[in-house]
Amino acid sequence: MANTYTQLYIQIVFAVHRRKNAIQEEHRNAVEKYITGIVTNNQSKLLAIYCNPDHVHILIGLHPAISISHMARDVKASSSKWINEELLPGTGFRWQRGFGAFSYSKSQINRVARYIENQADHHRKTTFHDEYIKLLKRFDVNYEDQYLFKS
Repeated sequence: MANTYTQLYIQIVFAVHRRKNAIQEEHRNAVEKYITGIVTNNQSKLLAIYCNPDHVHILIGLHPAISISHMARDVKASSSKWINEELLPGTGFRWQRGFGAFSYSKSQINRVARYIENQADHHRKTTFHDEYIKLLKRFDVNYEDQYLFKS
């Protein structure tokens, strides 16, 4: 892709099926490393990641040849398969259907990365449900609350 220049910064947020607290602290780093590898294999750069027990935030510099849907699908499918086969076999782990994706400018990246890296502190005060609704409202995304957290 000669002469193609982009700045595509995307935060992708997705939840564990039925928002179960399935990713315990002792497994968080392993899941984050695995997801980092998936992002890298998709020609993109992981800028920040945090795996909460019931949901994940990733901030990436997205390669222009990779769609957001492709990235989210690959991250979720590959990591779910790995979690089931290697990390937590026999648990029936899976991600909830769907995801949220939010774009940022370069000037916002440090702030968003800090926000993601401070998820543990953030969720001592705010639930994932409230956090996600706030993101949707901030980005003026139309949604129907009744469908937000369905499996």
